[in-house]
Amino acid sequence: MATAAEAQSSSSPPSPGARERAVRFCQRFGLRVPILQAPMAGACPAGLASAVANAGGMGGLGALTTQPDGIAAWVRQFRDQSNGGFQINLWIPDPPPVRDPEHEREVREFLGKWGPPVPPGAGDAMPLDFAAQCQALLDAGPRVVSSIMGLFPDKFVAEIKARGIAWFACATTLAEARAAVAAGADAIVAQGSEAGGHRGAFDPAAAERQSVGLFALVPRFADKLSVPIIATGGIGDARGIAAALTLGASAVQIGTAFFCAWADALAEMEPEATMLTRAFSGRLGRAIATDYARAAAAPGAPPAAPYPVQRALTAAMRDAAGKARDVHRMQAWAGQAAAFARPEPAGELVLRLWQEAEALLAAG
Repeated sequence: MATAAEAQSSSSPPSPGARERAVRFCQRFGLRVPILQAPMAGACPAGLASAVANAGGMGGLGALTTQPDGIAAWVRQFRDQSNGGFQINLWIPDPPPVRDPEHEREVREFLGKWGPPVPPGAGDAMPLDFAAQCQALLDAGPRVVSSIMGLFPDKFVAEIKARGIAWFACATTLAEARAAVAAGADAIVAQGSEAGGHRGAFDPAAAERQSVGLFALVPRFADKLSVPIIATGGIGDARGIAAALTLGASAVQIGTAFFCAWADALAEMEPEATMLTRAFSGRLGRAIATDYARAAAAPGAPPAAPYPVQRALTAAMRDAAGKARDVHRMQAWAGQAAAFARPEPAGELVLRLWQEAEALLAAG
């Protein structure tokens, strides 16, 4: 089987440049296959990332909840298992939230019906030290660092550029993408609204309004941007990969298809069985429409507190749900193509998807 970086197809792609874009992307970033594992915070064991990388794709670590020493430990584990490429992703911090003690009391009472009692001070938990995490990324020296929810500070961008580290910036609108390119991003991750997990909107209040589908977003970016586009959101099989490349992407990023922690819940799950919700963290994200997520959206339920307060308030419920394997109270992120997820080794999945996508592109 030919890889994207090894040979050009003798057949004409369905859209001029589809395969050529993938080849150039792979050559530039040291890959054999234009498939990236989405850097999902809390769901990126080094074994998964290394399996993707060993198959020719790019592994990833979502480091939002990882201490600096944990980042270093993950990188060591990855490099013990693979010489391939990986990215490390960080959220750009939000401004400090406006607190409302009475509203938080209502949220705590609601959450107490779904898990352990939530103490009054639970919402005071603070995110990790972003500057220290950034330094850990510099120390680790990955091929790629990536951002979501905004742009890296100029000083950090200058430091990664000096070290030859590339920056992939997640964007949900053309305005966000243009801002990222102007700030020095080397590629744009076009996040469609189909994607599981948190929406990458720079302005958290605008996330619902900016929920644009992937196949409207990719050609718009392709027409207006000069850097490579990585398509993510609702891609679960070879047809999605071939379509994204045809529309102008250079690579794809896949999350839910790699994540089998609640594979039974994903089996044959219809796209409408997911929903956008702020009920877990205060930031908008797409999750399985579980009993808790639906109850939190019902009339009379208190609105979610802002991030990171809501995330801290739901911690006890989420921990209890994980221990009980109760998906209806878990933070069960899933994209609209979740039904394509299957219990298949990650490396085999990468190779199969690209082999099938190549066949589609060649047949175009």
